[in-house]
Amino acid sequence: MEHTYTIKGMTCQGCVASVKERLLTVEGVKGVSIDLEKARAAIQMDNHIKLSGLRAVLPKKYSISREQLVPKQEVNAEEKSKWTQLKPLFLIFAYLFAAAILMHIDNWDMSEAMLDFMGLFYIVFSFFKFLDLKNFPASFGMYDPLAKVVPMYGWLYPFIELGLGLLFLLRLDIPFALIATIVVLGITTIGVTKTLLDKKKIRCACLGTALKLPMTEATFIENAIMLAMAIWMLVGI
Repeated sequence: MEHTYTIKGMTCQGCVASVKERLLTVEGVKGVSIDLEKARAAIQMDNHIKLSGLRAVLPKKYSISREQLVPKQEVNAEEKSKWTQLKPLFLIFAYLFAAAILMHIDNWDMSEAMLDFMGLFYIVFSFFKFLDLKNFPASFGMYDPLAKVVPMYGWLYPFIELGLGLLFLLRLDIPFALIATIVVLGITTIGVTKTLLDKKKIRCACLGTALKLPMTEATFIENAIMLAMAIWMLVGI
């Protein structure tokens, strides 16, 4: 017989291998197949095994539960919860826009305000990635094309964001910072777009792994705003 379970806490293929290895040690388990993107595990067994028996072999960072079918009437509630999860992202954007405007309210300059917004954006978003730098590369590599091919890029990405943020705020080599923004966020946007078109449900790593944000159209819009600003500024130089 085969039962399907939801396992939360896995962030990379290393986690998948560890979970699979531990589940196979449970007496009666004949096979384990894990889908990282869906956080789902199909376990083949001779006889029914209690959930507590499976949970006992897994480290505390992982949680396992029987997969439940979502009734149609709960679909809308699920969509609402998605937007609730995105609340931190919207709040951060609101604060960044407000800060950039207030910094120039007495002597308004659109270009200067945009540069400060972009600098603050990079600094704040890199901060959240540094909170859990160890697990960020694996989450980021699930959708960024370059991070998939070159894992080291995932480790360097928070430092790249921090560096670009300082360049914008200190007004150092702005043309280079704008071009780098177009290249870096352009690559990420390609991965985000592909993920959305494939309708994959994965975690967005824009705010690192400290906050659990789903990959949605909001992630695309976030990148699109920064790209539009960078292109507009570069053309105007």
